Amino acid sequence: MPLATDEEESKKRIMRTIYYNGKVYTGELPLQEAFSVTNGLFDGVGRNEDILSAAVENDRCIDLKGSFVCAGFNDSHMHLLGFGQSLHAAQLAAHTGSLSELLRYLREYFTRHPVREGQWLTGRGWNQDYFSDARRMPDRKDLDRISTDVPIVITRACGHCCVVNSKALELAGISAATPSPEGGKIGMENGVPDGRLYDNAIDLLRTSMPLPEMEDLKEMIRLATRALNSYGVTSSQTDDYCVFRAIPFEQVNRAYRELEEAGELTVRVYEQSNITTLADLEVFVEAGNVTGSGSDFFRIGPLKMLGDGALGSRTACLSVPYPGEKDNRGFCLFSADHMNEMVSYANAHNMQVAIHAIGEACLDRVLDAVELALQNHPRRDHRHGVVHCQVSRADQLERIRNLDMHVYAQSIFLDYDNHIVPQLIPSELAETSYNWKTLLKNGVSVSNGSDCPVELPNVMAGIQCAVTHCSLDGTGPYLPNEAFTVQEALDSFTIRSAEASFEEDRKGRIRQGYMADFVILNRNPFETEPEQIHSIQVLATYVNGTCVYSAQ
Repeated sequence: MPLATDEEESKKRIMRTIYYNGKVYTGELPLQEAFSVTNGLFDGVGRNEDILSAAVENDRCIDLKGSFVCAGFNDSHMHLLGFGQSLHAAQLAAHTGSLSELLRYLREYFTRHPVREGQWLTGRGWNQDYFSDARRMPDRKDLDRISTDVPIVITRACGHCCVVNSKALELAGISAATPSPEGGKIGMENGVPDGRLYDNAIDLLRTSMPLPEMEDLKEMIRLATRALNSYGVTSSQTDDYCVFRAIPFEQVNRAYRELEEAGELTVRVYEQSNITTLADLEVFVEAGNVTGSGSDFFRIGPLKMLGDGALGSRTACLSVPYPGEKDNRGFCLFSADHMNEMVSYANAHNMQVAIHAIGEACLDRVLDAVELALQNHPRRDHRHGVVHCQVSRADQLERIRNLDMHVYAQSIFLDYDNHIVPQLIPSELAETSYNWKTLLKNGVSVSNGSDCPVELPNVMAGIQCAVTHCSLDGTGPYLPNEAFTVQEALDSFTIRSAEASFEEDRKGRIRQGYMADFVILNRNPFETEPEQIHSIQVLATYVNGTCVYSAQ
């Protein structure tokens, strides 16, 4: 094959693609009609005639035929590797209408997918609040009816609780004498483990479960990124190190970087680095892993910490007991001293922090830690953040603003939480919870995400919940004054998410010089009935100007 001439290579490098006859949301209104892309960057946007008149020989022109286009979606908090792992497991979310249905499906899955020697049967997605035949979580005895020879673990949708069978308890060495770890709980019945493990107690399984090899990790990432692209997601801010605690962070990073080098990484990754001890954090930082280090496709983000559990598993840390559970207010996963120590070290070493807080008692601890860190080592534009920020008081919302923090919201959580918040949270506290619009109006940057695989990374469903403050089944609205406009919702998945990763000057908008990551939709969300936004389909997804997903 003859080598290309310099002139041919030059033409190849500068070839431009023009997209016209569309409804193009640039991050500002009114909508535009056309844009152009050169070498992976947007290089023009405006009216059809203006963009088309600049066309030269070799430019490629694509008629959008009236389709809606916006910047690629950026899920600002999820678990990409965990999503890939879940795609290899039994998909329980579609079979959680009853406990009997759940067990029947799991038994059928076990029959269709025999477990190799040394492996476990795994599943994720159950939710006891949806059970029509039982008002309880599954337990060890339920799973023993499927097998007592093969270890089984099924994880609740929230990821903060799992259930194992007797074989798994045996392999993990969990018995009546095993103490519950700090920040976790071993479920007990009549003095014997009932198979339910909460938060940090789940880590007791880690040493007995088989670990994936490098190629397994890469295949999980491939599966997850392909799925993300189908939802229009081009950037992921992801907490991955917690998925396989026994695998060193270097190995996870290497999996991403090798995929990037091979041209197989079709989602830009900002790693929310989940590290639990100061010694490990020091090793991480001293190895050069500080916020912003890396490439456009794999970059180290904040220190990520889990502050508490979740509402659905009744482990989010509240100031009041859960109804019917006078001794249960949930719990924090770390002591205040430990959190202060971790956040202060990260802040002093130019690390951003992002801390999970769902209960308002946990949120106090998070805000105290950030405030102390900034008092000891003042920083401008730190962008420390609260992940979730669900149950909150008015004074805490004010502190978030005064500390100049970022909030990582998940509007899609309203799909489920609308059904449980009135039962779990006192009305006066519920009025100041999920107050993401109030934060936005007060100048706080509020991004959006899915916490996938807690929820699917279905951005259009998330936008609908943000705009309606209703569940997808119509339940609600809960706090309708906290609903976003369509523009605010789109921005929360694009511009605001880019702010969370210090990248608002290069992604999140269709603007000259920005990365050409964009999504084409079959309908205009500004002209769609709010209750139908979830039905808008992704026609194509582009990263660096290259199509990575097409519905056709």
